[in-house]
Amino acid sequence: MTTRILVLTAADDVTAERVAALLTGGGAQVLLFDPGTVPSGAQVELSAGGAAPVRRWLRTGGRDVDLDGLTCVWHRRPSAPVPPHTVTDADVRAHLAAEVRTYLDGVWRGLACRQVPATRDVIDRADRKSFHLAVAVELGFEVPPTLITADPDRLLDFHAEHDGQIITKPLHRSPRGTDAAPMGRFTEPVGNRDLGHAATLRLAPMIVQAYVRKRVEVRVTVVGSAVFAVEIHSQATEHTRYDWRRYDHANTPLRVHPLPGDVAQRCRDLVGRLGLSFGAVDLILTPEGRYVFLEINPNGQFDWLELATGLPITAAVARLLATGEVPA
Repeated sequence: MTTRILVLTAADDVTAERVAALLTGGGAQVLLFDPGTVPSGAQVELSAGGAAPVRRWLRTGGRDVDLDGLTCVWHRRPSAPVPPHTVTDADVRAHLAAEVRTYLDGVWRGLACRQVPATRDVIDRADRKSFHLAVAVELGFEVPPTLITADPDRLLDFHAEHDGQIITKPLHRSPRGTDAAPMGRFTEPVGNRDLGHAATLRLAPMIVQAYVRKRVEVRVTVVGSAVFAVEIHSQATEHTRYDWRRYDHANTPLRVHPLPGDVAQRCRDLVGRLGLSFGAVDLILTPEGRYVFLEINPNGQFDWLELATGLPITAAVARLLATGEVPA
């Protein structure tokens, strides 16, 4: 029986293309498709009623795909729906985008095939920092002293409690493919100048944490039962001191990290507890040797780690998509 895999991702996803090449080489049929092209560039249709079974299919690029015949759907990095430019009213555009997103979510959720790392609703829940942070605590991870608040006075009290050594970071990542330009920010220290704008916190909650000193940061990629740990020497350059996502590749060494067995198992437990089959866990290794949990990304990038260290993460992801299992 032919393995048929649908990869939901944005155009020019090199990581997905590398995984797809491995799968195709193994005899699987793979289609990379961006849901953001629906309905202007592609159609996803559903029929139901009468004595016939429910049927779902995708029409894209002159190709018809029987969605009910899929082996697996990989929710990789799909774009959000974007209405046609001929629709100019902002409220109407928002309504149309929500309609398409709601419809597609229902179609993907109704498929009986395997979904990686999980169904969209499970992924969205796991991605909520206020949720997965609490789960990490329950599983025994050490986490930095943390406050999520929209109260400026609580921020000032927290700042004083930790002698001014605190950072802030956003609660979510901006969605791909929306009309508005992405609005993102890095993890940043809170200085006296920032405190002068504390009143703006009333506009939306923010994560505030005590600053944790770092020996290195550790990105742990969990694929099935397999665990791949890479240490990121973010303290080697001032540019990445607070957030390695500022990327200073030339001055930030990446090396395979010998993760202790109990920490590796806790990472597996977290991914499983969140209902995922894949997850990228961010940890700090302190100068004293403690592992401190920061967050988990249900669809974190991994090709850059593999290219730097040679860890076979792409092959593990391909096996997960094809078989649903990757042993430790």
